[in-house]
Amino acid sequence: MPKKNSSGEIIFSDYPEFRPNLTPGEIFQMGSFGGTYWRPIHSSVVGKKYKNKHLDYPKSWWKGLPDDWLTSDWGDYDKSINKYNVKVGTTLQFWEEKKWITKNHPYGWVQWYCDFYKGARGPDDEWQISRWLKTAGPNSRFRKWLINMITDKKTKYNDYEVSPKIRQTLQHWGYELTNKDYKK
Repeated sequence: MPKKNSSGEIIFSDYPEFRPNLTPGEIFQMGSFGGTYWRPIHSSVVGKKYKNKHLDYPKSWWKGLPDDWLTSDWGDYDKSINKYNVKVGTTLQFWEEKKWITKNHPYGWVQWYCDFYKGARGPDDEWQISRWLKTAGPNSRFRKWLINMITDKKTKYNDYEVSPKIRQTLQHWGYELTNKDYKK
């Protein structure tokens, strides 16, 4: 299993540029996806139905979480589950149309991250890490945008009133802004 460094970043020796600071379990324990990520789906990419895929991962990741924080239908998205109490994200159909879903991970990025975190490596690794770098990495648009908003408001990195939607998006991508980010 990967380890966190003193800055809280998760280190993957084979992909040193990929440095989320939230484990897959932490993403869900903090409240994410309105409880819908592991819902039963029909993947048009694979042509199969899936359910209970979260059971493929360590039980400790879901410890204390009720099922409705994991497997609710998309129509039952509950923003109060999310740490920042906002709704972010789109439907599986949208993801599939954008070609963000592959046959290897019909649930998407977080499913890939769960597998990657556990040590699995596969054909989607470079592409998914590239997506992470653009979305939540050190020079990503969302991280920079949030830091600029905080700077403009002359407030602190943990002032959660500043763009809860960007914060929730970063959390879905395995990253939570830190004071170290803000001081760059």
